[in-house]
Amino acid sequence: MGASGSTRRVTFEADENENITVVKGVRLSDSVIDRMKEPSSPSGRPQSQRRSPGAVNDEELKKRIAEELALERARRDAEAQKRRLKQEQAYVRDEFGKILERERMSSNEHLTRAILRERAATEEERQKAQRFAVNVADV
Repeated sequence: MGASGSTRRVTFEADENENITVVKGVRLSDSVIDRMKEPSSPSGRPQSQRRSPGAVNDEELKKRIAEELALERARRDAEAQKRRLKQEQAYVRDEFGKILERERMSSNEHLTRAILRERAATEEERQKAQRFAVNVADV
């Protein structure tokens, strides 16, 4: 949280009382730790007396921490949504596969019935032709 060009990633946590804790990624100086331990009073000493050169003011720090927490929550929510989407896609693929399999089986049954009907009709025509030939020969 130091220089504006810093690339260090910092992770924060908030408890049920919205107390913010730095989990990892930053080392605090003793002066910062002492300032954090001091009770914050709005009518206390002026900011310029409390702050050491280069220190981040408390409001700005709280704002940055809140923004970082919001970004972390958004990232976790996005990852959870991505996982749910992948699960739903897998479910849809499975269901679609089942539907296609049932459709294929149904088509095969219809095709088999049509082939059997055609064979029966062909056999019937062959027998008719034989009977007709026998009748013509007798006449």
